[in-house]
Amino acid sequence: MSMADTLPWWAAIAIACLLVLGGLMTLIGTLGLARLQSFYRRIHGPAITVTLGTACILVASMLYFTVTQSRLVIHELLIGVFVLMTAPVVAMLIMRAAVYREQRNFSRTSAMDDDRPQP
Repeated sequence: MSMADTLPWWAAIAIACLLVLGGLMTLIGTLGLARLQSFYRRIHGPAITVTLGTACILVASMLYFTVTQSRLVIHELLIGVFVLMTAPVVAMLIMRAAVYREQRNFSRTSAMDDDRPQP
């Protein structure tokens, strides 16, 4: 007999809903990454939904282990804190790198245009 067999119905429904919601949010972010045209539009899908999807999955994990072990399990809060701190920072740094790359490419093409003889 596994721990899942002894799970109360209310906890099983809550955990299943949180897992499905977290999976759907992650799927929406992935579709945004694959379907949107420009880099700046594409970065918003994963940057926003990764935190919400991860939060739902971590809350489901906390609820499952709290119910099955009959004690409060909050190890996942540490994971959540790190994800919530690092995901927006990483997205911002990736966007900054793209802006700097575009500026560098623009300045190179402008310098090349200046070297051409004018008609």
